[in-house]
Amino acid sequence: MRLVDNTPKPGIQTDAKRLTESVQPRPAVRGVTWRAVIIGLLLIPLNSYWIFMMEMIRYQGHPTTISLFFSSIFELVLLILVNLLLKRFVPKWCLSQSELITIYVMLNIGSALAGHDSIQVLISMIPSAAFLKTPENQWGQLFADRLPDWLVVKDPYAVRHFFLGGNFHDPANYGPWIAPVLWWSAFIIVLGCMFLCMNILLRKQWTESEKLSYPLVELPLAMTADDSPLFKSKLLWYGFAIAAAINIVNQLHLLYPSMPGIPIKLPDQSIYFTTRPWNAIGWLPINFYPFGIGLGMLLPVDLLFSCWFFSWIWRIERIATAALGYDSIPNMPFVNEQSFGAYMGICVFAIAVSRGHFVDLFKHFIGKKEIDDRDEPFSYKTAMWGLLLGSCFLAFFARRAGLSGWVILPFFLIFFAMSIAITRMRAELGAPAHDLHMCGPDAVLAGLMGPKELGIQNLGVLSLFFWFNRAYRSHAMPFQLEGFKMSERTGTRHRGLAGAIIAATVVGTFSAFLVILHLLYSKGAASGSLGPPNVVMVFGQEPWARMEGWARAPVPFGTGRAAGIIVGFLVTIILNSLRMRLGWFPFHPVGYAISSSWSMNLLWMPMFIAWVIKLIILRYGGLKMYRQALPLFLGVILGECVVGSLLTIFGMIFNVPSYAFWP
Repeated sequence: MRLVDNTPKPGIQTDAKRLTESVQPRPAVRGVTWRAVIIGLLLIPLNSYWIFMMEMIRYQGHPTTISLFFSSIFELVLLILVNLLLKRFVPKWCLSQSELITIYVMLNIGSALAGHDSIQVLISMIPSAAFLKTPENQWGQLFADRLPDWLVVKDPYAVRHFFLGGNFHDPANYGPWIAPVLWWSAFIIVLGCMFLCMNILLRKQWTESEKLSYPLVELPLAMTADDSPLFKSKLLWYGFAIAAAINIVNQLHLLYPSMPGIPIKLPDQSIYFTTRPWNAIGWLPINFYPFGIGLGMLLPVDLLFSCWFFSWIWRIERIATAALGYDSIPNMPFVNEQSFGAYMGICVFAIAVSRGHFVDLFKHFIGKKEIDDRDEPFSYKTAMWGLLLGSCFLAFFARRAGLSGWVILPFFLIFFAMSIAITRMRAELGAPAHDLHMCGPDAVLAGLMGPKELGIQNLGVLSLFFWFNRAYRSHAMPFQLEGFKMSERTGTRHRGLAGAIIAATVVGTFSAFLVILHLLYSKGAASGSLGPPNVVMVFGQEPWARMEGWARAPVPFGTGRAAGIIVGFLVTIILNSLRMRLGWFPFHPVGYAISSSWSMNLLWMPMFIAWVIKLIILRYGGLKMYRQALPLFLGVILGECVVGSLLTIFGMIFNVPSYAFWP
């Protein structure tokens, strides 16, 4: 069967985009209203509480580990329902599509900050080195006592009550947290503002010149469209009913095991491969997530194909490595390093494609070229000054923490390159996940240079930066750019949305800190009431256990790691080059980059199913049939988001287990 390439090209819209844009004409430009911002700010603390209860306290449902946050979709549905009531009884109070989208974007920003790969990890880390050090492990003299007092909590009273339970509102408990919370909050807010400045510089080039497709904005835009044509589709409700039924049946099975369930999630199948070299296949879950299949129907065919295809290529690499006897080499075949190189390749290629735009920006900054930036949230010069001032703050912060000057530049260059790559993936193709666990600049620099060359002081600071480099599933930068795309489609002024994003970043940061600290002190971070597993203890221990390994057994320069990074980079450049020349070429570098991740190990089967369905529809029915069928799959996504969210709330209220449709 011939592969159909529907990758977004300049001037060509994706099918899902055509569907939603055909619903209504482009609206007149309007500003962001104060009531939308206020509603968003009021909802962020409640949203932070809900997310932390799901992801850490109950460990049942993890909305921030996939690109489309089901918690934000559910909250958008609630707002739409409230709007229907207002429309009937108090029409003048109705929220417009622009206001609904503004609130949705703010909730996404708040969720990203409170999520699984952000402040959750940071708070778990801050007191853990002091709590876990003992005379036996000698962590104190190795590194824990050298950590900067203004970034970690060392006070025995506050640390003990954090892990064993206590009253956070006791000054003796919250006092030692004031300095770390304020410093880290400043760091997070500056990062968020730098992401915003980068998006301002990229938005016009990627959205208007290259016409990237932003697949993940299609569902919220269709949901909030005037007169809600999406909700009038019978196919939508059929899909909703299918997903709702699966969730309800599996919830009943969870509560009453004698009732049969619907086997959506199968256990790790690698247990059936017991002989060498097949037992090197690695983790092999097989899942049939309806949510994942529906999400896949929004994505290009070649990305779907590449996601599941390269997922198996990694397994074949492991088997071949074992068959050839190279599995005795640590980390061979360096899968994470290849993926990291692929991310770097995507960043470099994206910059290379837009190099003319960046040259013009530089000329504009030094006063040698005028660029029309009237439609941007801020002027390009303001954005560039924001990046420069933000960079100075980050350098000051890192240097004061103890990071050597020669490490600061490569660390943050790598981090922002990762951020650009992730944002590009989401804008161009709607990558369903982008985790890259344990392969951020902290791990890469230590692996390449060797811990001994970096020294204990630098390693300690790199460990402090572990929290925003453990994984990148809830990265805030792509949500900002997707917000600007939605503001363009709804006629919302970019400047107003930028202000709402900054407000959400500030309130979301402090809300996450206060909510998480209150809950962990009240329950005790080390108590049995969390999890299982107790992710707070896992997150808190990970960077410091790694730090102990670096300190006790430093490894030399990582030749194999460097080779893996180079291979991943070159493969990505080659794939991108071939795609530029061969329109039929089915292998997408984004699929190569993300397919080795934890999330894609879970999603490879839904991506395969979506690929088969979409390929058949396009092959035999064309775009017309695809447009007609799309509401069915949007309904599946909505059904999982709404019913799955209601089940988590039901479980929280009645303190019973709840069925989590993801992961």
